Amino acid sequence: MQEDSRSHSFRDSHQDAAAAHRIPDTPQTRAPAYRLAFTDTDFLMREELRPVRLQLELLKPQMILDERGINSTVVLFGGARIPAPEHKDTAKTPMLGELSRFYAVAREFARKMTERSLETYGREDVICTGGGPGVMEAGNLGAHEAGGQSIGLNIVLPHEQAPNPYVTPDLSFNFHYFAIRKMHFLMRARAICVFPGGFGTLDEMFEALTLIQTKRMKRIPFIFFGGDFWRQVINWDLLVEAGTIAAADLDLFHFVETADEALAVIDAFVPDC
Repeated sequence: MQEDSRSHSFRDSHQDAAAAHRIPDTPQTRAPAYRLAFTDTDFLMREELRPVRLQLELLKPQMILDERGINSTVVLFGGARIPAPEHKDTAKTPMLGELSRFYAVAREFARKMTERSLETYGREDVICTGGGPGVMEAGNLGAHEAGGQSIGLNIVLPHEQAPNPYVTPDLSFNFHYFAIRKMHFLMRARAICVFPGGFGTLDEMFEALTLIQTKRMKRIPFIFFGGDFWRQVINWDLLVEAGTIAAADLDLFHFVETADEALAVIDAFVPDC
């Protein structure tokens, strides 16, 4: 048995969970009420336990990333439906096929950023994606090609979905709560890179922008890949003209087309005092 390194002398939960399986089989011990609360899945799934499940989902990735010594991440948001360039002919629309160039850009950017991360033994600037296909896969693939680690923050969806094969296995997380997943995207983020995408990308992008705009989060490099795409999807100038955002809010982000342009934005960034 592994030597106990705990700072107290009480029996631990593993010991009692194991002991509970060796008890006599009686009507009392078979009753759900007799199960240890922390091993009782039915109990943990109850409506009243949602606050506990939220806390657990926040804690598990936090503790693992802390144990791995990961201090900062570079986050990639982007569409799951964007194919690799060699598969552009399989895209559902011609425009989606043309957007496949951003798969290549995300892959190159993640590879170059991970080469930098390796200079800190993988503690800083670790690529973090949603763990799925498309742009997310490209980000994890680029990190893998550089010989480094990368994070995938997947989420349970009604349709079957598995993490892409390039996420570092022990940094591949699965979430039930979108809100907690988005917290983990941003808690260690040193830069946010947004590639063309759909509702999920827009949701993640606006959440982060709002936190920065309202100063609930420190300003960090916020980079849109594909200026033409993002200017057509969102009429930023109209928002300023209407007065719903301030002209200064447009300074919160940058438009780029290439991996090297994004790296230059990150290198030139001066944090607020």
